[in-house]
Amino acid sequence: MNQAQQLRDGIQALGLDIDEAKQAKLLDYAALLQKWNKTYNLTALRDPAQTVSHHLLDSLTLLPYIEHAQTMLDVGSGGGQPGIPTAICRPDLDITLLDANTKKTAFLQQAVIELGLKNVRIISGRVEAAADCRADVITSRAFAELADFVNWTEHLLKDGGYWAAMKGVYPQEEIDKLPESVAVEKVEALHVPQLNAERHIVIIRKKAV
Repeated sequence: MNQAQQLRDGIQALGLDIDEAKQAKLLDYAALLQKWNKTYNLTALRDPAQTVSHHLLDSLTLLPYIEHAQTMLDVGSGGGQPGIPTAICRPDLDITLLDANTKKTAFLQQAVIELGLKNVRIISGRVEAAADCRADVITSRAFAELADFVNWTEHLLKDGGYWAAMKGVYPQEEIDKLPESVAVEKVEALHVPQLNAERHIVIIRKKAV
């Protein structure tokens, strides 16, 4: 199965409506990831099929959880997941990708230019020092434990906003360590087509004062 068919089948299995132009751009991003990975070590995955399942489809599982967001911050974006696939599918959503690794942000800058993503900006630096990228939803994939994720980014969450943390196995121990100032709204299992591994999304909000 080629990547285009693999992506098309995966999107159908997820029940998402993503047109052919956006699917083509997702594959362009996958090609950039594979090309730059040889030099910048963006991901441990070398198999093109795994790029579709582990990076594209895995990222797209976020979409139903950010339907009403207008601004999004992707913390520890690395090679651009879930931020870049989200930006491709949601051109109306203003997205900031933040990472402290300058090689990775160099790749992100290049990817944004080559893919023509007008709705994305890149910040290179530590999240604790960021100040001008407040967002409705703050997301991360395998960035840090939940308590650290919340504590390091709380100053960047807009009023009424929420965190959407993409995790592997059900993170009960991490949930137990969350600060008293926040509450877990829900934890849902994510079923990623072609990916034989546990995935969960954790939605967290600040408690009303």
